Amino acid sequence: MPAATHAALFTRSFHKSFPVAVRGEGVWLWDKSGKRYLDLGGSAAVNFIGHGVREIGEAMAAQSARLEFVHSSQFVTEEAEAFAADVLEFAGKNFAGGAVYFTDGGSEAVETALKLARQYQVEIGQKPRFQILSRKQSYHGATLGALAVSGNLKRREIYLPMVREFEHVAMPYCYRCVYDCADGCYNCGLEYAAELERALDASQEAAGFIFEPVSGATLGAVTPPAGYLQRIAELCRARGVLLLADEVMTGFGRTGRNFACEHWNIAPDVLIVAKGIASGYVPLGAVIANARVVEALAAGGGVFTHGFTYNAHPVAVAGGAAVLKRLRAHKLVEAADSESGVAGQAMKENLARLRELPSVGDVRGIGLLWGVEFVKDKKSKQPFDAAMTYSAKVAARAAARGVMTYPMQGCVDGYRGDHLLLAPPAVITPEEVRWAVDELTAAIQEAV
Repeated sequence: MPAATHAALFTRSFHKSFPVAVRGEGVWLWDKSGKRYLDLGGSAAVNFIGHGVREIGEAMAAQSARLEFVHSSQFVTEEAEAFAADVLEFAGKNFAGGAVYFTDGGSEAVETALKLARQYQVEIGQKPRFQILSRKQSYHGATLGALAVSGNLKRREIYLPMVREFEHVAMPYCYRCVYDCADGCYNCGLEYAAELERALDASQEAAGFIFEPVSGATLGAVTPPAGYLQRIAELCRARGVLLLADEVMTGFGRTGRNFACEHWNIAPDVLIVAKGIASGYVPLGAVIANARVVEALAAGGGVFTHGFTYNAHPVAVAGGAAVLKRLRAHKLVEAADSESGVAGQAMKENLARLRELPSVGDVRGIGLLWGVEFVKDKKSKQPFDAAMTYSAKVAARAAARGVMTYPMQGCVDGYRGDHLLLAPPAVITPEEVRWAVDELTAAIQEAV
């Protein structure tokens, strides 16, 4: 056999050399050479409580020593039951009497929610309903079902022959809005909601509508205009369509609330979560369903026709429970708030400085989830040519300076448009934010 030209590990890219991470503490990561990096991207908006919290590993080790695994078709565990109750309480009064289905991550959680929406409709006598409507320029996961409801063109394109297509409607993107935003975007939010209304009226087969309250990687922390989320919630409820909130990136405190939906006072039927639920300490996700959804299945067939080998894994839920305990004890949701939190305020104030740079078109976000969009020309908002991979160049320059970010492309049309997603752990200090933004400023200037 010929000698391999690559490492044994199947990495994200064969064209890139990755540093070897060996340690984490707080907002900092160290590679094998001893270089230190500030994790301004939160390792893809995952880590919220900070790296290297010993008590999380200790809780998981204790659980593993006591009981490492049982299959959910044969047993439940006290740990999973207790954590589910804690998660329901954390989700608030709208989920009282609901239930939590634990998964291994965000894509699995989305798949679970899609199937749950379909089975719910069957159980209540709406068997023709199977379609899941979603939005353009969205991302809901890497599995085929999640890709079907995603609008990220670059991640979908190669797999489209394998994907079942449903309706995708436009979503508010105030920096590049196609409507008149003279009133602070209220009316344009209703215009975008009207697109969903037309799609729902054109089909009697819609089972659910999935959306990100604040956009994640694809658009980079775009927040909705006033009135928009409230209107789509009304439309779905009036037509018997389940409202599925993808809070994989925004849930568990990232935006300065337990869940981002709380900023706009809407109550989805299902919350889809991952990332922050275990802060990266263990692969974990969950689907949080309200009482109406759960009771439909319980009173109907009584069995959810779905399952994963490792759902509600004892060690994973022990890690999640320890993370939630830490999050509450250290008031990290409060720390993330843009208006009153130490970390959230520091991010908002320091990132505002980037607007002065010639290549920065927009700085947007909420809490500890922010996007920085780059443009070739500020006045016309013309993006850089996609072949330049401008955001990747900025990220590389920032990493060389010891700051890790999350670069993305395609926010304009799926291919053009560069931005960074910034989502540090909530334990970041104002001094660390200031230093990181200083270094990021220099990196942006160098990339030009």
